[in-house]
Amino acid sequence: MNFLRFAVRRLAEMAATLLGASFVVFGAMYLAPGDPAGFLLSGRSASPQALAAVRAQYHLDDPFFVRYFRWLGDIVQGDFGRSITYRTDVSRLLADRLPTTLLLVVLALVVVAVIGLALGWIAAVCGGGIDSTVLIGTTLAVGTPSFVAAVLLQGLFAVKLGWFPSSGAGDGLADKLWHLTLPAIALALYLIGMLARVTRSTMLEALDSEHVTVARSRGVPERQVINRHVFRNSLDTVLTTGGLIVSTLLICTILVETAFSIGGIGELLELSTTTKDFPTVQAISLIIVALFMAVNLIVDLLLPLVDPRIALGTRSTSV
Repeated sequence: MNFLRFAVRRLAEMAATLLGASFVVFGAMYLAPGDPAGFLLSGRSASPQALAAVRAQYHLDDPFFVRYFRWLGDIVQGDFGRSITYRTDVSRLLADRLPTTLLLVVLALVVVAVIGLALGWIAAVCGGGIDSTVLIGTTLAVGTPSFVAAVLLQGLFAVKLGWFPSSGAGDGLADKLWHLTLPAIALALYLIGMLARVTRSTMLEALDSEHVTVARSRGVPERQVINRHVFRNSLDTVLTTGGLIVSTLLICTILVETAFSIGGIGELLELSTTTKDFPTVQAISLIIVALFMAVNLIVDLLLPLVDPRIALGTRSTSV
C-alpha cells in the first residue's frame, strides 16, 4: 500500500508538471517580439491577405487561453499541427523520425550501462594501477563533449578507416544498428565516464561500511560480499544516475544527429528552430519534456524496489 500511494503521488506530480510544461512550450512563441503571424512566416514579406490567412489558420485572434486549450486538446488527440517548413502534418514527421532517435538513445544507453558499470566495478574491486588507469580514462571521457567525440570518431573510423558509415540512419534494423554504432559511441562516451566514476565511488564507500566488515569476518565469500553487500547497496545511487544519463542522452542527441545527419527528431529540432517552424519545435519540445519526465518517473518507481525506505518517505526521491 505504501508503494501504491507513492506511485499514485508520483503519477499525479508528473501529470501536473507535464501540464505546466505544455503551457510554457506553447506560450514561448508568444514571448518572441513582434507579430506571431509574421514570426510563423519566418520573416518573409507577405501580403495582408497572407497574414490574415495565417492568423486564421492558427487562431491568433482568439484569446490566449482559448488557443492554448485548443492546442492542448489537439495534442491529446495526436494532432500536433502542420509544419510550416515541410508542409505536412507534424505527427507524420515525428512518426518518421522518432523511432530513429529512440533507437539511438537505447543503443547508447546499452553502451553506457555495460561499459560504465563494468569500469566502475573493476576500478573499485581491483584498485591499484587498474583503478588509476580507469580514473584517467574516465576523466578524458568526461572532458570530451559529444559533438567533439562525434567529429573525431567520424573522421577516424568512417572517413579514414572506412569501418563505419559516415552519415545516414540506414534501412532495416541490422543496417540501422550498423549506421548508429558510431553515433551511439559518440553519444555515450561522456556518460560512460560519469557512470563509471559514480559506480566506483559508491562501491568504494560501501566497501568501507560496517556491514561489509561484518560479512567478511563471518567468512562470507568475497564474490558474494561484492555482489550482495557492495554492488547491490550501490544500486540506488547508480539508478538515480541512470535517470540523469537518459535525460542527458535525449538532449545531446541533437548535436550527434546533426553531426552524422541521422534524420531523427534531434536533427529535425535543430532545423526547425533555424527555420522558425514553431509547430514542429513545440511538438518536439513537448515530447522531449514528456520523455524526460517518464524516465524520472520510471526511476522513482524502481527506487523503492531497491530501497523500500523511499516508498515510506524516509529518503529523498529527487532525480
